[in-house]
Parts: sequence; structure tokens; C-alpha cells
Amino acid sequence: MYIRKQQIINNAAVIVAHPDDETLWTGGTILMNPAFKWQIITLCRGNDPDRAPKFNAALKVLHAEGEMGDLDDGPEQKPLKPQVIKKTIFSLLPPLEYDIIITHNPEGEYTRHRRHEEIGREVLSLWKKRKLFARELWLFAYEDGGGEYLPRPRPDADLETKLPKNIWQEKLRIITGIYDFHSQSFEARTTPATEAFYRFTDHEIIEKTN
Repeated sequence: MYIRKQQIINNAAVIVAHPDDETLWTGGTILMNPAFKWQIITLCRGNDPDRAPKFNAALKVLHAEGEMGDLDDGPEQKPLKPQVIKKTIFSLLPPLEYDIIITHNPEGEYTRHRRHEEIGREVLSLWKKRKLFARELWLFAYEDGGGEYLPRPRPDADLETKLPKNIWQEKLRIITGIYDFHSQSFEARTTPATEAFYRFTDHEIIEKTN
């Protein structure tokens, strides 16, 4: 997905829950737009001795800068307080005016992951209140039919792009070669060859996620 040529993009941010989410859900868009100044933050696993170095290696391939937080991501997935999520976002994301911010859908991308939903919800709230400054907000637009199939683009997505074969292969290489998920893992089998987003440009009109 190349952004419209007449639109000059300086700063683009990706805000996700976990290292690998940035590649899984929007890696093709990042790879296809290398001239953007990409900032990628992941709010969990910052002290994970396995995942943290893999995230840093992925950033190099994506030609992006990034930071990691260490919010609780234990197996119980207890709800996080909104103010804790917001504080973490502000501590990690450079205080810039962004042309595009990309993040999780508050409904998630599959059934189900609480951290994805919480982070999508708080980013959306901050953008609507103009506490995160971006001309456009994009939310991942995937669903899995309540767990009936692997995540696929939602039929009502605003933006949908089938990735060129070489871009998809590079994205898959990051998932399997850098993040080290085996070829039959959920992550590898899910890796979308088509990326989809809800796109918002008006802070007052947010219908799909309410």
C-alpha cells in the first residue's frame, strides 16, 4: 500500500501490544513505504530476553525506530487500568505530530487478546481527544469469525491492499526468521498477504468502533 503520492508523509507511528504485531498486521505497509519516518512502539515484553532482541532486529529490516514497554502480559491477562496504558504510550512515543498512527482495533484481530483490545481502545480515545496528534488514524481491520478461521480482512475495511509477492515474503521472513515462529505456527499461517485497515480522518466521526 503506497500512500497517495500527493500526500507528503513525514512521521508515521505504529502502536502495538507485542513485538511481532507490527510485522504481522502492518509489516507490508511499512516495507512498501521506506521513505516514511516510522516510529514503532510495543507496550509489552520490553524485558523479555527472547522477544526484545528480536524486536530490535525486526526494526532494522523495517527501517524503523522503536521502543518497548513492559506492561503485564502474563497468562491470566488481567485488565490493565486505562491510565497505565496511556502513561506507557506517552513514555515511549516521541511527542511529534504524526501524519498517520496505526494501531489495534478495539475489537481485536482474532478471538481474543485482551491486550490488543485495550491498547486499540486507549489509542482511539487519545486520538479522539486530540491528545495524540495525527492527521489520520488507521485501525487493523481483521477478524476470525469467532475463531472459526485464521484472521482475514474485514469486508467493510476502508483500505485493503494485496501485498506484492516479494513484500509478503519479506514480511513472512521476519515472522519466521527473526521472530523464529515455525512455519506451521499460528503467526506464520496467519501472516496476511492482504493488509486491511479502518481509516479515520475526522475526530468526531468514529462509527465502526463504537
